[in-house]
Amino acid sequence: MITRIDLNADMGESFGPWPMGADADLLKVITSANIACGFHAGDPDVMAQAMGLAVENRVGIGAHPGLPDLQGFGRRRMQIAPVEARNLVAYQLGAAQAMARQAGGQVRHLKLHGALANMAAEDEALARACYEAALAVDPQIILMVISGTAQAVAARALGARMASEIFADRAYTEQGLLMDRKLPGAVIHDPEQVCARILAMLKAGAIITAQGTHLPAQIDTICLHGDTDGAVALAHALHAGLRAAGISVQPFDGARAL
Repeated sequence: MITRIDLNADMGESFGPWPMGADADLLKVITSANIACGFHAGDPDVMAQAMGLAVENRVGIGAHPGLPDLQGFGRRRMQIAPVEARNLVAYQLGAAQAMARQAGGQVRHLKLHGALANMAAEDEALARACYEAALAVDPQIILMVISGTAQAVAARALGARMASEIFADRAYTEQGLLMDRKLPGAVIHDPEQVCARILAMLKAGAIITAQGTHLPAQIDTICLHGDTDGAVALAHALHAGLRAAGISVQPFDGARAL
């Protein structure tokens, strides 16, 4: 049974006057924040606010780079060459570092967003290109990877510091990938169901698919999507459920891959 876990959430995803998510409330519950860098969501003002709140709440700051697709919220797949992947990750990480420093903090980790993350979970070469760019900017950065996927394989091959992630509010396929959001049951909203499945995964040390298959996995952090309906209530319920089960909620160490 895992006795220590990190809780992370995607945030900083508002844009201009269009709000999204409940960043201020989530930052009182989570231990790591993945902040959008302006390509799939966010803008300089939103980033500054999210970074400042993260520093205020002593939450670990992460860059959350995505595809350049504001209209599709970075969730539509695009054809992208490795060199393009490197450059868009380096560019967005640089922006995140600048905004974090201005807020009195620093970027501790990097997590790919949306379609870019899903593509990299299936394509080791793409994941490697993204992670090589991040490590070129900051060799000590912690790569938050989707556990058991090509992302983890690439990060391990690079000898990077890494944290392996599972998702609280998303169902899994038999291949250990996230189920397409368009499919029924892909996004889970019920707090009791979320708590039960996460505790079962932590006890088993495995991802449990929608069909009930156990896929052994490294688990260092649990993701809650900030744009999911009821995200704050879900975060509080999960935090309470973990503590009741004797599991400490703390930031991940980001040990170097072996």
